[in-house]
Amino acid sequence: MSANNIKFDFDDILIHPAMKSRINSRKTVNVLDENGMLPLFTAPMDTVTDSDHRKIFNENLIYPIIPRTQTKLLSAEECRKLNSWVAISLDHFETLFLKGNFNKSSAKYFICIDIANGHMKRLIDTVKKAKERLPDNLVLMVGNVANPLTFIELSKVGADYVRVGIGNGSGCSTSVHTGIGYPLASLVHDIQQEKRKSPGKFAKVVADGGIKKYSDIIKALALGADYVMCGGIFNKALESAGYTYAANKKFEGYTVPGDQVNQYSDDVKTAFKMGSLFYKKFRGMSTKEVQAHLGNDLRSSEGVTRMIQVEYTLSGWVENFIDYFSSAMSYTDCKELSGFIGKPEWSMITQNSFIRFNK
Repeated sequence: MSANNIKFDFDDILIHPAMKSRINSRKTVNVLDENGMLPLFTAPMDTVTDSDHRKIFNENLIYPIIPRTQTKLLSAEECRKLNSWVAISLDHFETLFLKGNFNKSSAKYFICIDIANGHMKRLIDTVKKAKERLPDNLVLMVGNVANPLTFIELSKVGADYVRVGIGNGSGCSTSVHTGIGYPLASLVHDIQQEKRKSPGKFAKVVADGGIKKYSDIIKALALGADYVMCGGIFNKALESAGYTYAANKKFEGYTVPGDQVNQYSDDVKTAFKMGSLFYKKFRGMSTKEVQAHLGNDLRSSEGVTRMIQVEYTLSGWVENFIDYFSSAMSYTDCKELSGFIGKPEWSMITQNSFIRFNK
C-alpha cells in the first residue's frame, strides 16, 4: 500500500450545501427510517443499555441492543421473545442456530453476533450456514470489520447488517495495543466505493466506534453509513444503564464520584436539572471485568474502564440531534433520510480550517 494512501477521520471533512435547496423549513424533513426510528443503534455494552433500560431508548427512537452479559444463557426462543436486538457470542450463536432447534414460525430473530474480529473465516462460514438454514426469520448483524472487502464478503453470504470500525471506540484499545485499525470516516467511504463497483444487495453499514459529537454521526451517514452505533455518547445520558454516582462533595470541584444513586428516582432527576453533578461507569466489552463476568478465560484486555460525567438526558440529546440532522438535510436539499445517506458532496479540509470553526 502506498504511503500516499492517507485515510481520514470525520474532523478532516466538511459536507457541502446544495447549490439550491428546495426545503423551506427543516420541520418538513424526515430523519427517520422505514420503521419510524432514528438511524442509531446503542452499542451492545452493559454500561449503555440492558433488558431493564432498553425501553427508554425505544421511546427515544433509538434501536437498543441487549449486551452479551445478559444473553449468555438464553435459548433461541428466549432471545426471540425479548422482541429486541440481542447480542450473543459466536460460540453461543453456533449452538443456538446451527446445532439447536428453534421456532420456524413467521416471528423474526434479531441477533447481533458480537465479536471483536469479524474477519474470521469461521464467522463468514457461520453466517452463510445460518442464513441458508433460516433465510427469512433471522435478521443478522455481524462485525466488527475494518476492511471494505470483508464487508462485501459478509454481504454476499447473507449478513443483513455489518458493524464497521475497529479501534476507534472510546471503550476500545485494540489499535493502541495492536496497531490494527482503519479510520472510520475513510472506512465508510471506501465501503461505499466498493459497493458502487458492483451494484447488488448489500448489508446495511453500521458505523461503530469513536463517535463523539452530532456532526460525526451526520458525516458518517453522508459518507454512506446506513446506521451509526454509539456507546460513550449514550453512556453520558443520565438514563443509561451504567451505574450512576453522585459527585463526592468532600473533594474540591466535586470531581470524584461518591455514593451510587438510582438515576430514575425523582430526586436524582430533579437534582440533575438543578445542576448537580453525576458520574457514570463506562467500560468496553473486552475488559477483564467483562471477561470474568462472562466466564471467559482472562486474557490481555483490549478495552478500558473509566468514570464519565453525566452531560444530558437522553431526550435532550435526541431533541438536539434531530434539530441538527434536520438542518444538515435541509442544507443539502434532502427531504428523506434515504436521499441523504451516501449522497451529499463533501471535501477534505486543512487542520487550520477545522480549528477555525471548531469553537
